Formats: sequence, C-alpha cells, structure tokens
Amino acid sequence: MPLLVVGISVLVLLLLMTRLKLNGFAALLLVAVGVALVQGIPVATIPDVLSEGIGGQIGDTMLTIGLGAMLGRVMGDSGAAQRIAGKLLDAFGPRWVQVAMVVTAMLIGVTMFYEVAFIIIVPIAFTLVRVTGAPLLWVGLPMSITLSTMHSFLPPHPGPTAVAASFDASVGLTLFYGLFIAVPAGALIALVWPRLPFIKAMTPSIPQGLVSEREFTDEEMPGLGWSLFVALFPVALIVAAAVTDMATSAETGFLHFVAFIGSAPIALLLTLCLAIWACGPRIGRSLEEVGASCSSAAKAMAMILLVIGAGGAFKNVLVEGGISDYIKDATDGWSISPIILAWLVAVILRIALGSATVAVVTASGVVLPLLAGSGVHPEVMVLAVACGSIAFSHVNDPGFWLFKEYFNLSVIEAIKVRTSYTTVLAILGLGGVLVAEQVLDVLNL
Repeated sequence: MPLLVVGISVLVLLLLMTRLKLNGFAALLLVAVGVALVQGIPVATIPDVLSEGIGGQIGDTMLTIGLGAMLGRVMGDSGAAQRIAGKLLDAFGPRWVQVAMVVTAMLIGVTMFYEVAFIIIVPIAFTLVRVTGAPLLWVGLPMSITLSTMHSFLPPHPGPTAVAASFDASVGLTLFYGLFIAVPAGALIALVWPRLPFIKAMTPSIPQGLVSEREFTDEEMPGLGWSLFVALFPVALIVAAAVTDMATSAETGFLHFVAFIGSAPIALLLTLCLAIWACGPRIGRSLEEVGASCSSAAKAMAMILLVIGAGGAFKNVLVEGGISDYIKDATDGWSISPIILAWLVAVILRIALGSATVAVVTASGVVLPLLAGSGVHPEVMVLAVACGSIAFSHVNDPGFWLFKEYFNLSVIEAIKVRTSYTTVLAILGLGGVLVAEQVLDVLNL
C-alpha cells in the first residue's frame, strides 16, 4: 500500500537522522532510493528521478535563497537590519515584538512566496533576538507562522492561483474571502504557539554566518529611509508584477518587463546591487570587503541548499512512484461534502508528497467534477483545497528543512513546532471555509 510506504519511509528517515545522526542530505537521498526501489521505479532511471527532483527544487529556490541570504548579510553587516529592528522596537515596544513580526509578515507575505518573504524578514528577526535578548522562537516563530498562512491560503501564491484557474473562480474574490480567514487564523496561532510549554522549552541559537554579530552605534548605521527602501524594494517589485498580472491579460513589452523585474530572483538581484551601493560603504571601503560579506552568507547557506535539494529528490520519487495517482483513485468515490472532500484530499496529498503546490493541483482535479452540481461557491472551494495543503508539513517538505535549518532545530524539534502549527492552521482554515460558505449563502452572494 503506497501510504504505508510513505509512513515507513518517514520513520526510517527519522531513525537515520536522530538515532544514527546521519547528515540530512545523505539520509534523504538514501530513503528516496529505498522508496524508489519499493515503488517499482526502474533502477536505471532512479538517478535521473533524483536529479530531476534536486534540480527542480534547487532551481526554484537556490537563486531566491542565495541572493536573499547575501542581501540579508549586507543589511546586517551595514547596520540596516539593526536600524529597522530598532524602529520596530520603538514603535511596538519589546513587549509587543511578536505583534511587530506578525504585522510585518502579513504586509510582506500577502503577495510573496514563503521562502522569499522569509529570507527578507529573517535578518530583522535575528537582529531583534540579539537586541532584546528574547528567545529565537519567541521572535521568529510568529513571522514564520504568518508567512505560512499567507502563502498557503491566498492568491497570487502559486497553489491557490492554480486552483482558482481550474475552478474558474475569481482570483480577486478568493483573495478577499481568504483574508477574512487567513488574517485571524494566522495571527491567533502566531501569538499562541510560542507560548506553549513545549515550544518555550526549546532554546535554539541563531545559526552562525547568517547574521552580523556586531552591535552598531547610531552614527554607524544607515538612515531609516535607506534601510526601509532597500528592505521593501523587492517587495514593491514583486507586488507590482503580481498586481499587473491580475489586472490585465494583455501582452505588451512593458508588461513583460514588469513581470521580468518582478520575478523573485531578478527582484532580489537588483536589490542586492542597490544594497551594495547604498549600504556597502558602511561594511568596508572596497567591493572586496563587501564581497567577503556576501561570501560568508553563501557558505552558511551551502548545507541548507543541499538538504532542501535532497528534500526535492524525496518528493519527486513519491510523485514518480505513483503515490498521487493512488490517492486520487482511492478518494474518487467518496460521498461527503465537497468542501470537506477537497480539504481532506489536499491534506492526504500534502502528507504523502510534501509539496503544497502538487497537493492543491492534484486535489483540485479530484473534486472538480463535484463542483458543478454542488452549489458551493468556487472561491470557497479554492480556499478549502488551499488551506488543506498547509497541513502536516514534515520531512518530505523542502520548506520544512528551510525552517529547521534557519531556526537551528533538531528534526524532532522541527516536527514538534512546524508540523503542529501547520496542522492546526489547516483545521482552523477548514472551519473558516465552512463558515464562509454559510455566510455567502445567507447573504445570497
């Protein structure tokens, strides 16, 4: 049974990494090969399947994470991150630092991929931890939870947008309805989770090499205007591209240019150049010294990227092994509420495959035939699938490894933190979706 294979593979991976202390990269590849053999993937093609999984995952994330890490280190080494962190503390006060992170993550994450927004904001979170002396998870976890909610629930993120197209739903209405679910659910979990006893018992330190250890005087830091401009510049480019894409389907040279500069890698590359020009002189007098700062960040990211790539290999083996097709066939005849079915299929696929985008796209194909005669608003169905896809993030999810490595957690600790909060968010999302459908029916919308 394919789902049993998935369960056993996860247990073996945990054993390799926790009991045998095997490196995450090697452990993921070993388990991926084992699953490929069990699922009947031809031996001769297994290396290609692994390479495709690694290449696809690294291709999607390496530019974003690499450039984002360099940008974060330049902002940290120049004092720009400390300047922004200081102003956040002035505005909200040390007592409300979590609220500051939630608000920042909502504003930046509503249109940006989880990984992109995470990379942009995390240097500020690290700086706040150093300045306030607060635990890393106390400050960083609200940011990650909020970004996870924005990314999984709302268009123009890839999963919800793809499902909206499949269901012929309005992207604008999906975003509008989704905000009423995502904002309260994300804020609630973001503020509650760091206060849970099992979270407070964890005391990870900031990973070495990703943030400057230096504490700047006021005169040494760049001004708030320049610091914010650099931090928000990629956000503005990406938002402009997303809004333009939603507003028009025309094909012009200008719109292609907007889409180009608004793609995450190009936006971050342009911002890195801007940061080097605006903040670089505060790091050193030569480009060589600024380059050394960037190289330091790149070295710190090397193992993180390898582990994320191996997670992509594991995911691809599960897809090529027919796990998604098995789940689709098994759930095809279930006679339950279309909303609950859409959510449940997305949850099962998320657990089995790890990829939220694969989960929502496959789940939409399962429930699409039920939509026409169900009377359910298509925008609500989009949200049902989308919020189901956030559940049970674990070792076959590349985002899990990004979270684990940046917050310097063990595998078991990351499962306790991330798997639990993503699952609760998915359940709250289902409740919100069911309520939204009832409200829309009452209002005759």
